[in-house]
Amino acid sequence: QVQCVESGGGLVQPGGSLRLSCTGSETIFRIYGMGWYRQAPGKQRELVARITGSGRTNYADSVKGRFTISRDNAKNTVYLQMNSLKPEDTANYYCNAVPVISNYWGQGTQVTVSS
Repeated sequence: QVQCVESGGGLVQPGGSLRLSCTGSETIFRIYGMGWYRQAPGKQRELVARITGSGRTNYADSVKGRFTISRDNAKNTVYLQMNSLKPEDTANYYCNAVPVISNYWGQGTQVTVSS
């Protein structure tokens, strides 16, 4: 079973930047819109950014103006550029299709924003 493989997380100071990458199934990339989700300890997983196959984007209010989602269909890869990071952005970040494909979740990549 093909799953998403996320990378690019790490520890960053408030105000810093990170770029996340996610590579997955060519079939899923071709058919579905893709999204970045995050889950902080003790909280439910939430969708923070999504992008359609044609490149239309949508963001959660909490990240609007700071995060940018993009995709490279030739590489089956979706990116999340995160700028002006805040401590409340600390979470494990995952990618998946929109709507979610339940058995497509990867391990995620941890983002920690702390001084």
